[in-house]
Amino acid sequence: MSQPARKILVIDDDQDLLKALGTRLRAEGFAFVMARDGVMAVAAARREQPDLIILDLGLPGGDGYQVLERLKSIRTTATTPVIVLSAKDPAVHDERSRAAGADAFLQKPAENAALMAEIRRLLGES
Repeated sequence: MSQPARKILVIDDDQDLLKALGTRLRAEGFAFVMARDGVMAVAAARREQPDLIILDLGLPGGDGYQVLERLKSIRTTATTPVIVLSAKDPAVHDERSRAAGADAFLQKPAENAALMAEIRRLLGES
C-alpha cells in the first residue's frame, strides 16, 4: 500500500505564485494547501498538519516573522520544517529567518530545482 502524499502548506498573498507553486508541487507528487495571510496560515497549519511549510515574509494579517513565531509556539507545528521564500534581501533576512526558527531561506523567484531539492532535504528524501 502506498503512503499518502506529503502535505505542503504554502503561505503567500501572491495568487500567481500560489497557483504556480501548487502546480509544481502536485507535479512532484506532493499534496498542496495554501493560505493567503497570517491568520489563515496559523489556522491552516493547525487544521492540515502539513509535513512542511513554505512561508513568505510579507503578508497581510501579520508579517512572516509573526507567523513563524506563532507556528513555532504551537505544539503540533513546532517541529514542522519551514522554508522562508521571500523577495526580501537575503543578506538581512536569511540569518533572521533561521534565528526565528526557519530551516531554510530561498530568495524569490526561486528556481524550481533548488526549491524541490530543499523540500526533499528537509523531508528526509533523497
